[in-house]
Amino acid sequence: MSIVVTGATGQLGRLVVDELLTRVPAESVVAVVRDKAKAADLAERGVELRIADYSEPETLAGAFGPGDRVLLISGSEVGQRVAQHSAVIDAAKAAGVAQLAYTGVLGGPEADFDLAAEHRATETLILDSGLPYTFLRNGWYTENYTANLAPVLAHGAVVANAGEGRVASAARADYAAAAAAVLTGPVETHVRRAYELSGDVAWSLAEYAAEISRQTGREIAYSDVPAGTHEEILTGAGVPPLFAAILVDVDRAIARGALARRSGDLSRLIGRPTTPLAETVAEALARKS
Repeated sequence: MSIVVTGATGQLGRLVVDELLTRVPAESVVAVVRDKAKAADLAERGVELRIADYSEPETLAGAFGPGDRVLLISGSEVGQRVAQHSAVIDAAKAAGVAQLAYTGVLGGPEADFDLAAEHRATETLILDSGLPYTFLRNGWYTENYTANLAPVLAHGAVVANAGEGRVASAARADYAAAAAAVLTGPVETHVRRAYELSGDVAWSLAEYAAEISRQTGREIAYSDVPAGTHEEILTGAGVPPLFAAILVDVDRAIARGALARRSGDLSRLIGRPTTPLAETVAEALARKS
């Protein structure tokens, strides 16, 4: 039996592998990757590599083995993810894995924004497959915002159409630690369960702007604009129209409170409080300096 992480060279995947290596021997961990060269450092640490691509179902035939505990990290290609995830689910079922954990989205079937549609569909596919599942319904990563600090600092504003909505985000490493806990804990504890994962504190974008101001000593405003205006700003800055529309729709969901829910599942799984907003902002600012 191995613990298998798909998408293991991605931002979340690498953090999951790092966390697993603090819990189990390297020979127990398998990284499923598209590009062997990008995973050379994982192989050097003793992690087994299996080469496969979500978009090429035939390559997934050898990705999993009987009794494996598998983490399906959702694909990044919006519009293609249902077919890609379906190929992974089929391969996992054929292999007879002991657990298939999936990184979905906070709210699961209740998440009503466009970006959640493929996650809802994937959960349905997993349920229909009969596989022993664990749904890791991840809330927002704080890094979704701090990765975009450059234009915020350049223009002195956080621009969105989220109104006074709040975001219960956590650091990406928090979600990775939760995945590792679910993959290494007693399998009977975690299968056929859905975890609603989010940060301990829900903050507003006005508070986010204020935190950047506090840490930089610069005046950063929160500019709440109409959805259409925000979309025009994003596309004018070079964001592809399809992705700009998705971001605007997510802000509408934030305004409705869709990403503010806090169940406490994340902090319980990782055994500590989730990473505060201020800490992730500080880390991002330090990388820029």
